[in-house]
Amino acid sequence: MPNCLTLKKSNCKNCYKCIRHCPVKSIRFSGNQAHIIGNECILCGQCFVVCPQNAKEIVDETEKARVLLQSGAPVYVSLAPSFIANYDGVGIESMRDALKQLGFCDVEETAIGATIVKREYERILHEEQRDILISSCCHSINLLIQKYFPSLLPYLADVASPMMAHCAEIKRRDPEAKTVFIGPCVAKKDEAEHYAGIVDAVLTFEELTKWLDSAGIELKREISPNAESRARFFPTTGGVLKTMAANEPGYSYLALDGVENCISALRDIESGKVHKCFIEMSACVGSCVGGPVMEKYHRSPVKDYMAVAQFAGEKDFDVAQPDTLLLKKNFEFIERRSQTPSEFEIGEILRQMGKFKPSQELNCGSCGYNTCREKAIAIYQGKAEISMCLPFLKDKAESFSDSIVKNTPNGIIVLNENLEVQQINTAAQKLMNIRSASDVLGDSVVRILEPQNFLEVLKTGKAITDRRVYLAEYSCYTEQTIVHDKEGRMLICIMRDVTDEERQRERKEAISRQTVEVADKVVDKQMRIVQEIASLLGETAAETKIALSKLKESIADE
Repeated sequence: MPNCLTLKKSNCKNCYKCIRHCPVKSIRFSGNQAHIIGNECILCGQCFVVCPQNAKEIVDETEKARVLLQSGAPVYVSLAPSFIANYDGVGIESMRDALKQLGFCDVEETAIGATIVKREYERILHEEQRDILISSCCHSINLLIQKYFPSLLPYLADVASPMMAHCAEIKRRDPEAKTVFIGPCVAKKDEAEHYAGIVDAVLTFEELTKWLDSAGIELKREISPNAESRARFFPTTGGVLKTMAANEPGYSYLALDGVENCISALRDIESGKVHKCFIEMSACVGSCVGGPVMEKYHRSPVKDYMAVAQFAGEKDFDVAQPDTLLLKKNFEFIERRSQTPSEFEIGEILRQMGKFKPSQELNCGSCGYNTCREKAIAIYQGKAEISMCLPFLKDKAESFSDSIVKNTPNGIIVLNENLEVQQINTAAQKLMNIRSASDVLGDSVVRILEPQNFLEVLKTGKAITDRRVYLAEYSCYTEQTIVHDKEGRMLICIMRDVTDEERQRERKEAISRQTVEVADKVVDKQMRIVQEIASLLGETAAETKIALSKLKESIADE
């Protein structure tokens, strides 16, 4: 992962917006998190610009600059010419005053280095007569060619960027100096780190603004004209060409911005379609005034261009041109480690994605890749997951839910808030003797069911759970659960057929009643028998009593 870009994992919401906007697809997803692939990233900063959760962060080098200031060495600022677009109405003098208050020794414009660089471009075209020359000012474009178009490295101008040329010039004038570049670019942090010893720290305009605010320093709005400042045009599309003579016989001069446009041009060069031309390439649309920090926090293309155009002069900066060897910059091939799968392996992955024939490859781009085939290759390389395919997930979810709805033994009916049938499953159709769902879809529920329970739920907002309802027209009993989905503005009714249970309960109740009746009859009969026995016993007891009394009397008489 590039040291100058970090990721707050907790903020990544797996939205795939970064991969959709990444021109070289140098982002992989694992565990529902985005990860930048360092040896493939060209540091264009688009993932930083588009991330809705601000999960991508540019590493802050403010503390690094503070340490340089505390070292005791004179620290110079090389200020990117796009500053005039970022800080409205603030000229170089105001920036110098503010930065000196922070402790910097002096502030110079990077446009001075741009003047040196454009002169070297002119010399190469005039003296070396190269077939194709691509500007090397933009580090992201350099990385693009180094990683993705290594065969075109001979066409990339082997010249230092304005940042490096300027900081090297400062250090030639003051060998004790330390340099800090300030601009709108992410890639410059990587360039300074890779080509060590020339630029000691890189800050973005955002970092500078925060530093000035924390120090309570306010920028003064004042601009002083300077005729010798034509290289201030550099941060705009075609700005390099505006400063060059662009009159070498037989050469065409053109400017391209945006990584996609530059990739198309590089492919044309690869195919041998382009000759005898100088191409100014910028990764950012609008060039540096459209840099990632500018685009995210201060994006006004027309206004920004006008600010730069009005600030630029008509003549070059008065600066001595260093020896050509001091401006040399070597660009090595940077190998990417991704392996390319075979056609069979791509086909296997496509089948896992539910793509069994070309017509199923929708190439919708929702996963961030332009085609399903590109996505399959990314899965093979460990960059992507099958679950990133929206149509695949949608079909899988619909298939799963449809399978449940169709095969559940419970009847399901979905109504809108006008009580019109929107969906009905097979079990419900069978329960209510409906031949086809199309016979009732769109019709009012009153056609097939009494609407009272639905109206109750709609009115009260309270769900009905397991309410037993007898459907007289269908001669069946159901237990109904009705829920109001307020967000979906739907009423969902789940009906369980309890007719057999109800009939069995009725049979049990009938048997119980019969048993009670039989028991009552037996008890009555037994009571009558008891009463008869008691009656007979009573008569016998009376007769016995009389007989005994008479016996007693006869014995007494004797």
